[in-house]
Amino acid sequence: MESTFKCIESDAAGIDVGSFSHFVAVPQGRDKETVREFGGFTADLRSMAHWLKSCKIKTVAMEATGVYWIPLYEVLTEEGFEVCLVNARHYKNVSGRKSDVLDCQWLQQLHSYGLLKSSFQPGEEEVKLRQLVRHRANLIKWGATHIQQIQKALAQMNVQLTNVVSDILGETGMRIIRAICSGERDPKKLATLRNERCKNSEETIEKSLHGHYREEVLFTLKQALASYDHYQQQIEECHRAIEAMTKQFGDKSGGQTIVTPKREAKKNNIGFDAQNRLLQMVGVNLTEIPGINALTALTVISEIGTTIDKWHSGKAFASWLGLCPGTKISGGKRLGGKTKPSKNRAAEALRMAASALHRSQTGLGAFLRRMKARLGPAKAITATAHKLAVIIYTMIKEKKGYQEMGAGYYDQLHRERSVQNLERFARRLGFEISPKKPGTSQLQHA
Repeated sequence: MESTFKCIESDAAGIDVGSFSHFVAVPQGRDKETVREFGGFTADLRSMAHWLKSCKIKTVAMEATGVYWIPLYEVLTEEGFEVCLVNARHYKNVSGRKSDVLDCQWLQQLHSYGLLKSSFQPGEEEVKLRQLVRHRANLIKWGATHIQQIQKALAQMNVQLTNVVSDILGETGMRIIRAICSGERDPKKLATLRNERCKNSEETIEKSLHGHYREEVLFTLKQALASYDHYQQQIEECHRAIEAMTKQFGDKSGGQTIVTPKREAKKNNIGFDAQNRLLQMVGVNLTEIPGINALTALTVISEIGTTIDKWHSGKAFASWLGLCPGTKISGGKRLGGKTKPSKNRAAEALRMAASALHRSQTGLGAFLRRMKARLGPAKAITATAHKLAVIIYTMIKEKKGYQEMGAGYYDQLHRERSVQNLERFARRLGFEISPKKPGTSQLQHA
């Protein structure tokens, strides 16, 4: 049976990427072997590029497998090939095709028919910034494990510092922990290290420091503290590298500056004036949006880049982030609206920003509270993150600042919509709704 598909790109190849070797498929008649295996060394990747050139290949499709695709992607782009990086979810829907040879041939066939969609790849500068921002997030996560080890060691010795100090990483907590690791055991002397702003008195803190200071647990405490300090030093170095990287972007601010930067939390602070730096990178102040701080904006920009030309609308941008409801429909019946599974870091940052708006007296805060009452917390956070994504897209595209309408505006808009729905429902039943006259009680009106 002949194929009914039309070949759109005849000079297309497909590559099945692996950790040890890569399988490459080219069209029939380009070489004696239509499929070849190449090793993962740099010399093998160069040899692959030369073979593809000899086969007169112009475009290559390959799957984004782990991190093994990155060196191959860089070599092929340097050699002048058009590389189509494919999401595995988009082409692995045919059963019976699960070998390296069949995978690369299937990729080549689909790519020649124009059935594959290339995944988004930011520019070179954005890739470098993204690497550093992701590394910073990993450093914070790794450092957090040692904080847990510190808490566990204190609990094993019945030193109940966590019960009298709100944050053991604060000034009071770290002073006492460092003194314990230095050899101090006297609870009275340790309690004098209390900061004057601490709510509990020295007597209360002294009682919590009477414990069983076991030698082996003290050893683990010292090791955990040293590891935590090491990661804090690494994070500071990473902040300096991120600041240097942001200076390589062009200035789109038009001379604007943020005179009073938005106050950031001291914990996990980025370490430099990221707000003005971001203003220069994208041309608008994204931190004007409620819930968006400098770190959230930096995370989003490092993932999507400084332009949004790859998406034709804000809805398409939100869909790429995985913040749109699914369209699972069969037989005219909606089966579900669950969002597609995604590990997009920009979407995670926007969800975190949306969850912080619960008490915000802004329009977005009112929207989140209304969605929570109607859909529940999880779906409400996703819906608010979707709205944040559309706002960011619009600000970057139109180079306009954020205008806060206020919680009252959205409440009034919701009231008008509810009245329209009630009037429509009443007309369907043959009734009319009229507003209550001033000074009339609800009973008299009824």
